[in-house]
Amino acid sequence: MAAKEPSEIAQAAVATGVKKAELRWDKVLVGSFLAGAYIAFGGLVAIAVSSGLDPRTWGSLPTLFTGAAFTLGLVLVLVAGSHLLTGNMMLVPIGAMQGRLSGGDIARNLTIVLVGNLAGALFVAYFLAVQSGVIGDVGTDAGTSGGMAYERLASIADGKALHESNWQIFLRAVGCNWLVCLAVWMALAADTLSGKVLVIFFPIMAFVAMGFDHVVANMFFLPAAIFAGVPDVGWDDTLRNWLLAGLGNLVGAVVFVATSYWYLYLRDDARPDSK
Repeated sequence: MAAKEPSEIAQAAVATGVKKAELRWDKVLVGSFLAGAYIAFGGLVAIAVSSGLDPRTWGSLPTLFTGAAFTLGLVLVLVAGSHLLTGNMMLVPIGAMQGRLSGGDIARNLTIVLVGNLAGALFVAYFLAVQSGVIGDVGTDAGTSGGMAYERLASIADGKALHESNWQIFLRAVGCNWLVCLAVWMALAADTLSGKVLVIFFPIMAFVAMGFDHVVANMFFLPAAIFAGVPDVGWDDTLRNWLLAGLGNLVGAVVFVATSYWYLYLRDDARPDSK
């Protein structure tokens, strides 16, 4: 069977969003915990494969390796099945635009998914990244794998928590979720597992390599840095980043993907009284 046409992707996105919004809260919460953990796994492997690569020698290649490895997270989310906040920011609103969900449905779903994603990301950050020793702490020998991972995490966290202005975080988050939602959108078109992985790879690699901000990924990177004792990275900067990244991700999803493709392929068929 051929891949779906864009108009068929739009219909599939609406159906997927409605299905997600109508699930029982406990199933949404469990699936959201898994998605937060999967994105954190992507972040953890990205740190592992790019640690120890000195930019003075490797130039910008570490960012490419980081982005390529990080794609694992969304592959796990979409292939294994779970609920990711940034993807739902596109899927659930497009169902509402088509008249099949309400504003309350959107708020309920995104709130539960936010809580679950945060719990999953924090679990991996604390237990499987720092407590496991995969990422060392402030006192770890820099020549060990844990020490190199610590230095790489510190570099990422410093950039996101300390060296991005509010406006930069917001704009980077808009660009991030525009690309993430395009990956989710195109994955709906693929009828094979290999096709899904392929269309996920390039947009996710791109947003990470460009240094864009993904709120769920940052739920891993910044707490992991705090747990590992990275100097100057605190909860105040972390919460600021999450707030602005979340708002930017929402704009990227709703404005540039959900609304754009709803207008192109679904607007004439919208049924505002269907719920």
